[in-house]
Amino acid sequence: MRVLLVNTSEKTGGAAVATFRLMDALNNNGVKAKMLVANKESDTLTVVGLPRPWLHRFNFLWERLVIWMRLRFNRKHLFDIDIANAGTDITTLPEFKEADIVHLAWINQGMLSLGVVRKILKSGKPVVWTMHDLWPLSAICHLSMGCRRFKSHCSNCQYLPGGGGDRDLAHRVWEQKRRLYRMSNISFVACSRWLAGEAKASALVEKHVVTDIPNPINTSVFCKRDKAAAREALGLPADKRLILFVAQRATNENKGMQYLINACKALAEEHPEMRDNAGVVILGGHAEEFERAFEMPVYPLGYVNDERKMVEVYNAADLFVLPSLSENLPNTIMESMACGLPCLGFKVGGIPEMIDHLKNGYVAAYRDSADLARGMGWILLESDYGQLSRLAQQKVLSKYSQQAVSMKYIEVYNQAIAFKNYAI
Repeated sequence: MRVLLVNTSEKTGGAAVATFRLMDALNNNGVKAKMLVANKESDTLTVVGLPRPWLHRFNFLWERLVIWMRLRFNRKHLFDIDIANAGTDITTLPEFKEADIVHLAWINQGMLSLGVVRKILKSGKPVVWTMHDLWPLSAICHLSMGCRRFKSHCSNCQYLPGGGGDRDLAHRVWEQKRRLYRMSNISFVACSRWLAGEAKASALVEKHVVTDIPNPINTSVFCKRDKAAAREALGLPADKRLILFVAQRATNENKGMQYLINACKALAEEHPEMRDNAGVVILGGHAEEFERAFEMPVYPLGYVNDERKMVEVYNAADLFVLPSLSENLPNTIMESMACGLPCLGFKVGGIPEMIDHLKNGYVAAYRDSADLARGMGWILLESDYGQLSRLAQQKVLSKYSQQAVSMKYIEVYNQAIAFKNYAI
């Protein structure tokens, strides 16, 4: 079986990381998988870049220009929505022609247009689409910000100035997707049970088969190692309890840094000794901006894209906190748990599916800094830490290993091929 995985980026972003890992998992379990991306960044033989990168750049800029105009020349939300009005036709590529399955992932920002997706569907090849956020099941947004219009139809979009009206850009894209999905048999996959539930509630996707399959992780890479050695390699103190925060961009409001700041303040007020014997490690762009924001030492490590260093960071920490306001199935929680690091996050999206409350971590009430502080105190000062660590590793090995996830995808592929043959 030959599978072509299509994703905009090779390495940047959670969807890219998850798709690359899935390709690796499939190749390690008997499937010939390749990944098609806009710009090839590595020397991996099974990753293929688009033949004309400049065309992707043009498509990206054209889409942003149209969105910018619809936003009345305001940059706010410029990268929060996608309309898929421009993209590269991949159906002529040899990698597409030789594929038995076309597997779409995160295809936005000029990678594929809805017109190209229509051509892919008309090719007759079985199509599997992994949803990494809400965009495939809504009109133009990746995060709904509490909006539930996708349950009936998208219009009057809150991302557009003045709501946009009932016949706005969101409504027009919704209608394009509705016609597209209606004439096709796409096998949708959600990375979490939460997102699968959202998809089944969507008027766009409700009549399609939706399967929930988590992202995979290589547990021979992400695994528990010597904490002291990891701290020494990173230049981190050996005598402090280290709280880890990870985000591609630490200033991203959706990642909830302010909630962590407030929680650490509350923790220090209740346990004054934590001001001296604890510290916060921040991994991500603009991490240095928060050096004076906490009541305990801060260790900014900047942006890291190297897996080996990421493993060192996870092994150096005592607790991983992800106070995100919206998440699907975060790779960072999976990576942390694989390294035996207990995790703490809000009760939102797929986070409660990953963290088993009071068993391998702590799930805090949504947007509740006080509960976040309680969770930190419980994990660091009250729990059986060794047991938490062991159960975190066990959860990843049983649910998210390469073999466990690849077998589920192979079943979806076989069903898609069987349906195609039956239809013929």
